Amino acid sequence: MKMETPPPDTKAAAQERKGLLSRLASEFSFIRGNFLLLVISWLIMDFAGEMPGTYYGLYVKALGGTAVTIGLIGFASMISQALVQFPGGYLADKYGRKWLISTMTFGVALSYVFYAFAPDWRALMFGAIISNLCLIYSPALRAMTMDSLPPENRGMGFSIINLITSVSTTPAPLIAGLLYARFGLAPSMRMGYAFVVAAYLAAAVLRLRLKETVREPRRIDGRELLSVYPRAISESLRVWREVPRSAFVLFLSNIVMMFSLAMIQPIFVLYAVEDLGIGPVNWSLIMTTLFVSMIALAIPCGKLIDKFGKRRPLLLAYPLMVMAMLLFVYGDLVRLYVAMPLVGLMQILFYSAASALNADLVPKEHRGKVAGSSSFFRLIAMSAGQLIGGVLYESISHQTPFLLQLVFVVPPFLLALLFVKEPEEKEE
Repeated sequence: MKMETPPPDTKAAAQERKGLLSRLASEFSFIRGNFLLLVISWLIMDFAGEMPGTYYGLYVKALGGTAVTIGLIGFASMISQALVQFPGGYLADKYGRKWLISTMTFGVALSYVFYAFAPDWRALMFGAIISNLCLIYSPALRAMTMDSLPPENRGMGFSIINLITSVSTTPAPLIAGLLYARFGLAPSMRMGYAFVVAAYLAAAVLRLRLKETVREPRRIDGRELLSVYPRAISESLRVWREVPRSAFVLFLSNIVMMFSLAMIQPIFVLYAVEDLGIGPVNWSLIMTTLFVSMIALAIPCGKLIDKFGKRRPLLLAYPLMVMAMLLFVYGDLVRLYVAMPLVGLMQILFYSAASALNADLVPKEHRGKVAGSSSFFRLIAMSAGQLIGGVLYESISHQTPFLLQLVFVVPPFLLALLFVKEPEEKEE
């Protein structure tokens, strides 16, 4: 029996599909090697971490804490992480990225045992301190990510990080809401943190397969590691003289922005539930809207950044922050569903454009130290922001930390507008 010849339009459609698949494969061909392994590990870790993160503030209160306690835990976490950023960046540039990332991911995983079995909020604080000390690997992680992305795909690459993490976290609030409705707050949170331990251990095993990106890393010297801190601080501060002025101004702009956002991050759920009357299950649906919007917007934003430059999308993020904050502070259920996609768009534009621009500006040999130095000051600013935000929430008014965002958004916007320039030649 003879096979019928497909009609011409069917052939054309098949060729068009083949061409589309070929273009997609070419467009995303940079997702391989280290970058692919990192993306998979982020998928696992972000999905697991977002489950208990949905009701973290309520969990702290259930364990005897207050809004000030939430701010205090955040303060201790950020200070702990800040203390290890200088040596983390120095070690990443000198001894390589892989060993720090793979080893310390195991430490982060085991620290969440304290969250799962916490008898009161003090155990949460202890676990948070251990977890954040293990994040000595974060400068190495940021440097390896920059090393693994070609210059022409950096906007898309960092947007894909947002996309992947949003895809992984989208179902997490829904699952958290179902567990909350079925088992109650504390039992569901303990189950969530037990899952975090298992998932993070799986990600740590996966990261053992990473390949070193430093060309000639030195052999690790245990004696030198003990005395590395003063030298790490000196070189991590001096590195700002070695990079373009735009990189330093971008760093200052980010510090102010991170301080501002840290004021509201831990009390978001408290304000929504206690002041706006949003039920815990509805809150999980609202958070899902945030992640869905980030999924939908990540690829278009990445292409926009790579095609039209990083500076303009970065500047657009600041007014979006103002609009989203006003909708949230004076919100109801409908306004919160409008505000969250704006927050998602702001996060993608800000993170992707700033990260890609930083990679364009900073040479590979300085990326670990720049990442460590910027992380140190960013975390100090965020720790102060979380503590101040909790105090303002409790002692002045619940709206005050949120309304102050309208003030703090102005300095970083002006710094980026007036002093941040894109380089004529991008760093490899």
